[in-house]
Amino acid sequence: MKTVLLASLLPLLLLSAPPSRAAGQEAGGARPLATIPSLDAKRYMGTWYEIAKFPNDFQKKCAGFTTATYSLREDGRVDVVNRCRRADGSTDTASGVARQLGGATSPKLEVRFAPAILSWLPMVWGDYWVIDLDPAYQLAAVSEPKREYLWILSRTPKVDPAAYDALLGRLRAQGLDMNRLAPTKQAE
Repeated sequence: MKTVLLASLLPLLLLSAPPSRAAGQEAGGARPLATIPSLDAKRYMGTWYEIAKFPNDFQKKCAGFTTATYSLREDGRVDVVNRCRRADGSTDTASGVARQLGGATSPKLEVRFAPAILSWLPMVWGDYWVIDLDPAYQLAAVSEPKREYLWILSRTPKVDPAAYDALLGRLRAQGLDMNRLAPTKQAE
């Protein structure tokens, strides 16, 4: 329950932090974070395995085996179910909803884990930008404008090393600090 509460409060924490950079300027003066040109939401649906991430407070109890499952709703929004295994073997689950910004092919989404009654508050929505995605929709990277968070996701628990290294190179070119990246334990 605490993890669900923390996940619900994440967008509040992100948006209530004082701005540390001028609008459009990123860490180290890097150019603004680029997304993929367009996203086919239907192809993106399904289960993704977390391969690596920038460590964060709301996932600190996760020992691994982390997945994100997306399901398209009739209203065009997306149901989000994040699961991970804790060190004691129990499963932690956080359910939320995402919405695309800027049209049906926009790679910029917002996600909230707060209760629906709070959905009218802008601060409960957190950025979820798809910044890299292979043409087969098998390997993706998700971040947000400040580059404080990063998740590498795959349709399978293991990724081809060459494809992974190429992805890391593209992310590094986007100004993401690959020294912060921590692998996620998945099924063996």
